[in-house]
Amino acid sequence: MTLRDLWRLNATDLTNLTRKGEISAEDAIKSSIDRMHQVNPDLNAVVEDLSTEAVSHARELDNAVAGGAEPGPLHGVPVTIKINIDQRGHATTNGVVALKDVIAPDDAPVVRNLQNAGAIVIGRTNTPEFSFRADTDNELHGRTYNPWGRHISPGGSSGGAGAAVMAGIGALAHGNDIGGSLRFPAAANGAVTVKPGLGRVPAFNPSQKVERGLLAQSMSVQGLITRSAADLHLSMPSLIAADPRDPFHVAMSWRGEKTDGPIKVAFTKNTYGYDLHPEVDKALDTARDALMDAGYDVQEVNIPDVFECARGGYRALMGEVLTLLKTDIEAAGSQTIRDIFEVYFQEFPPITGAELIGMLARRTQYAREWALFMLDYPLILSPFLPQPFFGPDRDTEGPEGVHEVLGCAVYSYAMNFLGLPAASVPARLADLPNGPQPINVQIAAARWREDMAVDAAAAIEARVGQMCLPLWERMDQVN
Repeated sequence: MTLRDLWRLNATDLTNLTRKGEISAEDAIKSSIDRMHQVNPDLNAVVEDLSTEAVSHARELDNAVAGGAEPGPLHGVPVTIKINIDQRGHATTNGVVALKDVIAPDDAPVVRNLQNAGAIVIGRTNTPEFSFRADTDNELHGRTYNPWGRHISPGGSSGGAGAAVMAGIGALAHGNDIGGSLRFPAAANGAVTVKPGLGRVPAFNPSQKVERGLLAQSMSVQGLITRSAADLHLSMPSLIAADPRDPFHVAMSWRGEKTDGPIKVAFTKNTYGYDLHPEVDKALDTARDALMDAGYDVQEVNIPDVFECARGGYRALMGEVLTLLKTDIEAAGSQTIRDIFEVYFQEFPPITGAELIGMLARRTQYAREWALFMLDYPLILSPFLPQPFFGPDRDTEGPEGVHEVLGCAVYSYAMNFLGLPAASVPARLADLPNGPQPINVQIAAARWREDMAVDAAAAIEARVGQMCLPLWERMDQVN
């Protein structure tokens, strides 16, 4: 492999070379930057190019290692940061025109942790306005496109992150997830991610003027989107390093205790009345078979009621949004995002007042039910979406569009309300009328066991392969 092709390497393979000194951090970064300059004009995934400071940072790391410093676990790994998270000296726009001059006074914990581990930020990635859509477009930075084709949304809200990492722009992509914003882009682009559980990754934006609402604090988490499950095992231990600015962060090691005997997996195809597409059905079968062949004890069983928990939780979140954010959305949002939120409020009638307090109390009941169930089944394999990923702007097409995009995604935001980890991994490359399209499945895990979800994702990936490989072949053919 030539130095120009280093962008093709996963973070795990790349660090095997950089940490041994076989290639420099500067070599790795320049290759990824070249790839960014080649493909990003067609994707608009990266909306702030940090090439100059990235090369300078890489040289500093190389010089430090040459002087005897120990290379970090992510030495020379190119990463991208989502524009709703603070990075010192850069605008935290959140996709909103009115926030274009909000310059971060310091790095958020995830940025600090990645850089402390030796990762190098090459760019900042796009998000929809207020990071509150499952698609990625805004008036400030424009639309992000899916590298598989413009007939597929790139997902959201970490749509820029998902499109970037799968197109070869950086080996790791930072994102966050309050209702699916890591897993939607992973599913749209065929990437791998794990939504961490509540308290796992420290979170704080130094630029913020007020604290976020209680549900936003408890449902939103920071994470990474990657091309391979192995890269999550490599990078997440660095991401979860403690930061005192998050007083509710739980300092735990990445790996939990090994279990005795085969790990039991609850398997379900229940879509709660939504039609299960044949390609999603096949993806679930493939994932099940891959886990069984890898030694997991997969059993098709009834799981706790996802629908009731998910819909109640998202209605509660909409109640908090209505109370705390609607004024800002009306004042600073585009007509598009204002219209979408009006339909959100129809799809998920906001729970407010005394009823909201009651739902927050019921959240503990739901979490307890799941905790007891997961004593027997620490992993749950399920659909992520019941249908293949939707097209761009589907959520602008009134109640039907929002229902297809978000209403049916109960397996997604249920995990946010419960505070449980959930991985997303491609299990099939479907041949659909508009072209090939990845189909991801979800693996939820017991509390604090992100590592088990990623292990299961790795077993599925070993059967199916990394989706970036056929994607790059397709991109080469188009170009």
